[in-house]
Amino acid sequence: MLSALQLTGRDRSHLIEWRPGHWLQPQVADAMEHMTQAANNEGIDLQPVSSFRDCARQLAIWNAKWLGQRPILDIHSRPMDINQLSEQQKLFAILTWSALPGASRHHWGTDLDVYDAAAVNNWPEKFQLIPQEYAQGGPCHKLACWLDKNAQRLGFFQPYQQYTGGIATEPWHLSHRRCADQMQSQLSLMTLQQCIEELDILGKEVILANLPDIYYRFIQLNTEAN
Repeated sequence: MLSALQLTGRDRSHLIEWRPGHWLQPQVADAMEHMTQAANNEGIDLQPVSSFRDCARQLAIWNAKWLGQRPILDIHSRPMDINQLSEQQKLFAILTWSALPGASRHHWGTDLDVYDAAAVNNWPEKFQLIPQEYAQGGPCHKLACWLDKNAQRLGFFQPYQQYTGGIATEPWHLSHRRCADQMQSQLSLMTLQQCIEELDILGKEVILANLPDIYYRFIQLNTEAN
């Protein structure tokens, strides 16, 4: 069992530095070595965009979006006017693309965002980490097709492969099934509530009022079919 601080991204003592600046659980790091080599054998330069992200970093992203200092996007990746949103609408709009601090799968050291570095380096446009870049015609389409065929046999799955009314589609997001399922089962609603109460997070009142819905809709994913 991990501590509440580890589950909510406030302690990384259970992780190792897999690559410079990228921290993972040891078992996940080993699995990523195998995946990286397997992808390389198919001409894909699979590299991490991000891996472990601590609670403080997620909190900074969240607060900046709440203030309108970072864009809030709709399900089609289009910027929204936050002045036209109620606090509850703003809450769920942010959650579509950004995890609640304390509840991000990136806190666990089990999840990564990945891309095809060589393909992106040869891409004439600025890389934005959006679904279109993983669709046909995008620089990471070959990677997306390869992940569809190979992620599961290498111990990973894609928790946000399809939009089901919670988090938007993220074809770049990989999760180590065994380790992530363990973390998800240990992160209780009570642990998350205590974390939110302790954070200097904007929108705290509306977050806490909607926390059960957030917990079951955005965090406790049914991963059996993925």
